Amino acid sequence: MGFMLDTVGKIIAGYLQKEVPGYEPFTPSDPERLRGLIQPGDVLLVEGNNRVSGIIKYLTQSTWSHAALYVGPIDGASEPDGEPHVLIEANIGEGVTSAPLSKYYPYHTRLCRPVGLSFEDRTTVCRYAINRIGFGYDTKNILDLMRYLIPLPIPQRWRRRMISLGSGDPTKIICSALIAQAFGAVRYPILPKITRAASRQARREILHIRDSSLYMPRDFDISPYFEIVKPTIVLGFDYTALHWADTTKPSAEVADEADPFPAGIFETEDAPLAPDDAAATEAPAQDAGRELVA
Repeated sequence: MGFMLDTVGKIIAGYLQKEVPGYEPFTPSDPERLRGLIQPGDVLLVEGNNRVSGIIKYLTQSTWSHAALYVGPIDGASEPDGEPHVLIEANIGEGVTSAPLSKYYPYHTRLCRPVGLSFEDRTTVCRYAINRIGFGYDTKNILDLMRYLIPLPIPQRWRRRMISLGSGDPTKIICSALIAQAFGAVRYPILPKITRAASRQARREILHIRDSSLYMPRDFDISPYFEIVKPTIVLGFDYTALHWADTTKPSAEVADEADPFPAGIFETEDAPLAPDDAAATEAPAQDAGRELVA
């Protein structure tokens, strides 16, 4: 029985991992800028193009279907061409593995950076994820895989629960759950539940760590504790330096000499002078007046 469940689980996992043809990212990553900016502890969100990616994007109403943690070069893990593995991720049917950054160059990605995380805690987060390489996804838990095959649509109030339905150890190895566990190890918040405790003296907020199996890739995007780092603009962006294929002149409405804006809307008022500066400005004028009178 166990062998049969394992075989069926692998078949389902293989089906869900197949890519959907015709995928073209609207805004693919800039490899050079991404490689130059990403830091250990950063979370890389990915818009995937396989079957399970489409289902996760629907269930979470988000662009992002996958998340990976950047930990820097991992000893003993590299591609045949020598490129080091720098990402830790968890995939259905594969479990926790490492990967090179170039794996996601062709995809639409987003870089999320934990704000204020100390060097020591950042190291702990990365070490936590690295130590889980090799943890497998238990394909015997068919419920964890078959839930993705349930016909759509799903009522909105059930969508997030669909990701954790029947979750045991296998579900806790889903990509975003692995990263949530790593940050939970240093008590860094992602989207904590907040309750208010009233007392005679004061009210205070109590943060609770959510069950890691309930986290989705989009949670790192909307978290108030993660900064969105956009490689295209973070080092400076000059829109006038862009070369457009369309060289059409501006329309008459745009090129009209008449100013459509109220007078002075783009002008800045001179800041009032400090008393000492005002006195210094008035003194030469008074001296000049005396010379003219003389």
